[in-house]
Amino acid sequence: MTAAHTPAISLPPLANDRFLRACLRLPTDCTPVWLMRQAGRYLPEYRATRDQAGSFMGLATNPELACEVTLQPLRRYDLDAAILFSDILTVPDAMGLGLSFAAGEGPKFAKVVRDEAAVAELAVPDMDKLRYVFDAVGTIRKALADENGVGKVPLIGFSGSPWTLACYMVEGGGSDDYRAVKTLMYQRPDLMHRILAVNADAVALYLNTQIEAGAQAAMIFDSWGGVLADGAFQAFSLAYTKRVLSQLKKEHNGYRIPHIVFTKGGGIWLDEIADSGCDVVGLDWTMNLGKARAQVGDRVALQGNLDPNVLFAQPEQVQAEVIKTLDSFGKPSATSGHIFNLGHGISQFTPPDNVKVLVDTVHAHSRQLRG
Repeated sequence: MTAAHTPAISLPPLANDRFLRACLRLPTDCTPVWLMRQAGRYLPEYRATRDQAGSFMGLATNPELACEVTLQPLRRYDLDAAILFSDILTVPDAMGLGLSFAAGEGPKFAKVVRDEAAVAELAVPDMDKLRYVFDAVGTIRKALADENGVGKVPLIGFSGSPWTLACYMVEGGGSDDYRAVKTLMYQRPDLMHRILAVNADAVALYLNTQIEAGAQAAMIFDSWGGVLADGAFQAFSLAYTKRVLSQLKKEHNGYRIPHIVFTKGGGIWLDEIADSGCDVVGLDWTMNLGKARAQVGDRVALQGNLDPNVLFAQPEQVQAEVIKTLDSFGKPSATSGHIFNLGHGISQFTPPDNVKVLVDTVHAHSRQLRG
């Protein structure tokens, strides 16, 4: 690894730094593993804490409860990273769009952004409106530290991508056909570019403030990037993810901060995402991990990519599929990195015992692969 790749290869004091090492393509004793949505409804203790909070937003905006649910999966499983418990839609909420979650439904915004007047009102929000997120980061970091200030595992901060946030802002919530956002994109690309520029600068500031509060890696979730046509993806999603990455802190307090980009459905743009300026590319389950590794070479580390629905199979089948995924990547070289993860978020219906099978198999089999 050259100095051009990393301004500093200095890692924070951690009892387990496998995740950060793999992100930066440094050797690890085994493959690190964490799971998207690892703090979630599949855990009974999470459901109890959410009931205590009264609502999802009640949970997300309470730093102590957000810390509690962040730590819950780490108590059950030998995971190699914690990820901040929050939501990707905190940024547009802070822009004044009025986020709410109805029981049994997805997120909804009270205000939608579909015309010149609504776009003109958009601005990078005051980060004080998101103080609860940064307080949660600080609370989690304290909870992860021992009496000498050494963290158990690193903490990942995150945001939605500018494009994914724009989809929710224009649609007013989730969508099956992306009609409103794509209509705006094709009819008024000038307005869409304005939304995306504001979002990119807001996301960059938001992630940098998470890093200052204690996040030790930053992840961008481009959950809806894959709904775009080729050409539109580069212009309306990737260009603005790059705008975020170009502003992100690569180090803080002398420690290197890895940057991860996950585009669901983004496999056909793997080379372009790998060249975006990130350290790690997250893959969904449709990708062949071995082919992806051969394609990107040692440009970036890879994260992924077990199909989340594998976790509904029998334990021995879960084990076999995990081994198949690890074998597909193969033995890491001195300059490659792999972080095991699912190809998307864990389902709320997942049996918790199968998650333990997954985590333990990743560590055991990847040790064998290293010989």
